[in-house]
Amino acid sequence: MSISRRRFLGWVGAAGMGSVVGKSALAAGNKHFDGYHESLGVLHDISLCVGCRSCEAACCKVNELPVPDKPFTDKHVLDEERRTTAEAYTVVNKYGVTGKIGPSFRKIQCNHCAEPACASACFVKAFKKTKTGAVTYDASVCVGCRYCMIACPFEIPAYEYNESFTPRVMKCTMCHPRITKGQLPGCVEGCPMEALTLGKREDLLKIARERIRKYPGKYIDHIYGETEMGGTNWLYLSNVPFSDIGMREDLGVTPAPELTSGALSVVPLVAGLWPVFLMGIYAISKRKEIVFKEELDEAAHSRTKEDI
Repeated sequence: MSISRRRFLGWVGAAGMGSVVGKSALAAGNKHFDGYHESLGVLHDISLCVGCRSCEAACCKVNELPVPDKPFTDKHVLDEERRTTAEAYTVVNKYGVTGKIGPSFRKIQCNHCAEPACASACFVKAFKKTKTGAVTYDASVCVGCRYCMIACPFEIPAYEYNESFTPRVMKCTMCHPRITKGQLPGCVEGCPMEALTLGKREDLLKIARERIRKYPGKYIDHIYGETEMGGTNWLYLSNVPFSDIGMREDLGVTPAPELTSGALSVVPLVAGLWPVFLMGIYAISKRKEIVFKEELDEAAHSRTKEDI
């Protein structure tokens, strides 16, 4: 194995960056954080959603996302099971539920976990849980490892694969810049059926419980997001079983950082040891090259003596 000085310096340069990252990395701890008590959230009442896709159009507009090829008025896309992408922070899917007349619709976007799996997996802290309740992303520190995509139990973060030089991880931010100014998230403002409600998370839970109490025959007696993965700031109220509309019911109530603290704690260590590892490879390679050269010189010298 032969490694040029240029290649080795390139590796060490990359590894050096990894060691710096390792020093500032913050792996998941073992202390439970139950969220900011005054944080905001959104309650999605699935029973009120009619699949109009107005939320998608509003999200696209306020976030200045690329307009899709098919217009938002085209309902045929609802026949496809879609997920969020780098160019669509939210999508609405249609579900046929056994025993229910007509389809059900569910809006999908980042659920803004109280203890986000994406943030716990990110060793450069590109993701951050804010006091507003939103989980935000800082592209300037992202190294593109995409651990966040693997970690998210809701499969939300999406990578800009079509961006060659400055790819980012894209997802809903609950319109964080807007809510800090006292404005509604685009999707909430654009929903004509008022299926989406912005408010303090604690108040939204009270609203949801009151609707369940008032209409016991209409709603499932569970608020999705109240305890799932330690709780989320995006809450769901439904008139059909959550499993029938593609929502996971196997997540449990333990926050992601508590599940991954052991594994993630070694990330800074690995990043810090990377230069040492590469230096070892380089030293072994150079030693092999020296030995090989000595053997060639010795063989050449032996041939010279025989010729003489």
